[in-house]
Amino acid sequence: MVVQEKQQGQRQGNPPLAVGRIESLSEPSPVHDHDATIAKYREFVTTSFVAAVEPIVVARAEGATIWDADGTEYLDCFGGIAVVNAGHRHPKVIAAVRAQLDQVVHAASYLYHVPVVADCAEAVAGIAPGALTKTFFGNSGAEGIETAMRLAKAYTGRSEFITLTHSFHGRTNATLSITGNKARKTRGGPYLPGIAFAPAPYVYRNPFGADDPEEVAARCAEMIEWAITYQSSGDVAAFIAEPVMGEGGILVPPPSYFRRVKEILDRHGILFIADEVQSGFGRTGKMFAIEHYGVEPDIMVMAKGIADGFPLSATVARPDIADGLRPGEHLSTFGGNPVCCAAALANIGVMRDERLPEESARKGTRTLARLRDLAERHQLIGDVRGLGLMIGVELVTDRATKEPAAKQAAEVRRRCREAGVIVGVGGQTGNVLRIQPPLVIADDELDRAVDVLDEVLAGVA
Repeated sequence: MVVQEKQQGQRQGNPPLAVGRIESLSEPSPVHDHDATIAKYREFVTTSFVAAVEPIVVARAEGATIWDADGTEYLDCFGGIAVVNAGHRHPKVIAAVRAQLDQVVHAASYLYHVPVVADCAEAVAGIAPGALTKTFFGNSGAEGIETAMRLAKAYTGRSEFITLTHSFHGRTNATLSITGNKARKTRGGPYLPGIAFAPAPYVYRNPFGADDPEEVAARCAEMIEWAITYQSSGDVAAFIAEPVMGEGGILVPPPSYFRRVKEILDRHGILFIADEVQSGFGRTGKMFAIEHYGVEPDIMVMAKGIADGFPLSATVARPDIADGLRPGEHLSTFGGNPVCCAAALANIGVMRDERLPEESARKGTRTLARLRDLAERHQLIGDVRGLGLMIGVELVTDRATKEPAAKQAAEVRRRCREAGVIVGVGGQTGNVLRIQPPLVIADDELDRAVDVLDEVLAGVA
C-alpha cells in the first residue's frame, strides 16, 4: 500500500515520502495482525541472511513467555539470543526507562555529562572483576569488541591478536577478522592481517584426540604459545576469548584453561580481552563467566544481557588502559544513551536483588542433570554441556564418528516451536541446540521445555 501511494504521489508531483507516510498514518495499522506482519517482512525487511525466519509475530512478551499476534503462547528458551536475562519487560527496568524518558533521551554522552551515564559506569565498575573500573559505552557487542581492540593497540603499541577457532566476536570487518567460526565469515573478506588462531578448548571435538578435559586444557594452552611463536611477528597486543563460547556451540573450557593461558600471556606482556557479550550478566551462574576460572582480564566487553533488551555495550578496562586513546581517536554518537543506561542500571539492581546469577546456577545444574538423563535414552545426543542457563545439546547421527546432525537439529528446533517451546541452534555446523532462557524462568517451565525436547527427539529419531 505504501509503495503504491508513493508512486501515486510522484505522478501527481507531490513529495513522495510525505504522501505515503501521511496517508498510511490515517489508517489503522494492523500491528498485531499475524499474516499481515509476515507479509510486510517478506516485502520490506531484509532477512536473506537468516536461514529460516521463525513464523512468529511477537505481539507481547513478559518474563519467559511471548505471545504471537494469533494468540499462540510460547515458552522462550532462547531469550532473544541470550539478551533478556532478567526476563521480558522486567517491571523495574521498564519503570527506570519510563522515568528517564521524561528527563533526556539523547545528549551525546561523550560531549556532555549525563547523570545516569555516570551512575551506570559506577555500577559497572562495582560488578566488574578486579581493577576494571573505566567504561566506554557503545551500542552493540561488535562495537564493544572493536573498542577493546583499539584500546589494546593504543596501550601496547602493538597490532596483532591471538584468538580461537570456533569463536564469534561480531559481524563488522574487524570483529569477523578475529572470529574463528567460519560459518559466520563467508563472502566477507578480505579480513584484517595480523590475526592468529589457536584451537578452541572444545573437549568433545578437540584436535588432539584427548578424553581428559585437563589434557585438552593443557594442549590448547600450549597452542597459544605456539601461535605467538610461530604465527605472529612478535607484535601481539592481546588474546581475545569468550569464557564460554556461544555461537560456536556453547563450548565450556576445562577449569584450568584460562589460568594456563594467562600465565603464557603475562610472560609475553600480552593483554587478555574477555568477551562476555553473551556469557555475562548471570548467564553462566556467576555475574561473568570468567569468574568461574579465577583469572582477571585486562579488558572485558559486555552487551546483550546488560540492559535487558535495550541496545548497549560496555567495554571496561583498567584505568591505565582505558585512558590510552587520544582525542579524536574514538567516539560513539549514540554510545551511552541515557535511556539504555537507565535500563542497565536498573537491570544490575535486579541481578543483585533477585540473585539471578545464583538462580541461574541452581536452575542450570538441575536442567543439565535432566538433559544428561535424556542423553542416556536418545542416541541423537552426542554431548550435553553448559554452565548455569547457558546450555548446549550437541546432536550427532553417529556417536562413534560424531557426525554432526545439522538437519536433525533444525527439525528439532521446528518441532519444539510447534509444541510451544523456542530454542536456538548454533555450532559451526549448526548441530547444537542452544538453551538460553531468561534467568527468571520457573522450574516447572524448564521441566516443560525438557519434556517437550524429550518427545521431539523421540519423534525425530
